[in-house]
Amino acid sequence: MFDFFRNWRARRTVMRHPIAEALWREALQRCTAARRLGASDQAALRVLATLFLERKSLEPAGDLVLGDVDRVLLAAHACVPILKLGMDWYDGWHSIIVYPDAFMPQREHVDAAGVVHQGHSVLAGEAWGRGPVILSWADVLGSGHPPGHNVVIHEMAHKLDMLNGEANGFPPLHRRMDARRWSQVFSDAWKQLQRTRNDGDKLPIDPYALENPAEFFAVCSEQFFETPANLREQLPEVYRQLELFYRQHPL
Repeated sequence: MFDFFRNWRARRTVMRHPIAEALWREALQRCTAARRLGASDQAALRVLATLFLERKSLEPAGDLVLGDVDRVLLAAHACVPILKLGMDWYDGWHSIIVYPDAFMPQREHVDAAGVVHQGHSVLAGEAWGRGPVILSWADVLGSGHPPGHNVVIHEMAHKLDMLNGEANGFPPLHRRMDARRWSQVFSDAWKQLQRTRNDGDKLPIDPYALENPAEFFAVCSEQFFETPANLREQLPEVYRQLELFYRQHPL
């Protein structure tokens, strides 16, 4: 009964608040990962984007103004990772705050001696547990530059990662996935890239991936959807695990 009611509500939302064809076509032209999809998957993504816009509050900050096509574009980017998972995977949070450009949140931490330090880091995106996602609109528009970059997919990967606790690069896996295999593959790839960096060689993916396991998962997720051929060539086992998790085959 619950599934019937939920699906009925979703159908009603899609019927009452459809994304106009012109807006959808323009958004597709600006979203590489969505453009790569076949017609049926694009239609499914459009439904998810409609639900996303109905259920999530997109909140521009400062003097930023988001037009209709901007909102559809953001929703398309955000729904690519859950194309085969469904909107339930984004339950538990409501807002996306969008700054015009990179932002600098103030952070405090107390060291072992009890001294309070102020942290100032320039960010393109941030995801808070059951709180909002924060994005830089300039970086949203810069998706694909450099190749593999997509701040929306990156932060949505963090949201998926945090469904079973803190972000640690270990999202809730599907029933038939092997948790030990996931850990081994990501650990081995992490060590391989660390050796590459220590040898002074160029990394095949964004070096930010080596910040911690959570960032490694998020960066690899960006690559999986934006530049899948590169990820499959450079980290084939990671690519395979992401295929199983996202239930998608971008190549």
